Amino acid sequence: MKVHGAKIKEQGVTFAVVIVKSHVLNNRSDADKAIQQAQTFLFPGVPVVLMAQDSSGRAKYYGRPDISKFLANVPLRAIPWKEYTFSER
Repeated sequence: MKVHGAKIKEQGVTFAVVIVKSHVLNNRSDADKAIQQAQTFLFPGVPVVLMAQDSSGRAKYYGRPDISKFLANVPLRAIPWKEYTFSER
């Protein structure tokens, strides 16, 4: 499976952000599962926040509130996006 995301270190905190479809953010169970998978297969030991864009292109975040609030003020183009590949076991 391929996903786009970024591992970021800011103000002494390392965290990851992963792009998902907006319907994932609309379902808390799916969002929690996506975070769990990202922490297991891509970013072990790192807090993960999910990001999806709404119909107007604005980013919406789900995950740790302090990180989500921080990311809400960061332009999407400033995030070092990368494609990650993993296989679920």
